[in-house]
Amino acid sequence: MTHPKEVPPSYLLPRLAAELRNHASIKPPAWAAFARTGVHTEKAPVQADWWYLRSAAVLRKLHTRGPCGVSNLSAEFGGRRDRGSAPYHARKGSRSVSREILQQLEKAGLVQQVRLRGRALSPQGQKLLSKVATETFKTLAEKDPSLKKYL
Repeated sequence: MTHPKEVPPSYLLPRLAAELRNHASIKPPAWAAFARTGVHTEKAPVQADWWYLRSAAVLRKLHTRGPCGVSNLSAEFGGRRDRGSAPYHARKGSRSVSREILQQLEKAGLVQQVRLRGRALSPQGQKLLSKVATETFKTLAEKDPSLKKYL
């Protein structure tokens, strides 16, 4: 099995987002079309499937960073706030988006709560992530034969 850290996120996340679309409990809420993803952004995301991509990114973050909560995830998805002529300052992303995604992933059985530490991947979530990473790596190995030795 290929470890999810071995696959570039730009290839892994779209495939994982496509897998998450199949779960009935993971879908964007009604307000997601209008919500900004943090105070550092000027507009709402323009991608139609941004909710699923963010959910996939949250799954990957939980795998690489271990158990973490809403506040840590919002800091991960934050950015630099433009304050005009004043210097930029780091700002956290939307905690509401992070909280809603974690709740949906927990309802789908991909994430479980860890007492006093936040949430971590469940065995079902690890299985899904490893499966998608392996499939993605095999696709990349077909394009680049030098990667076949790592399969």
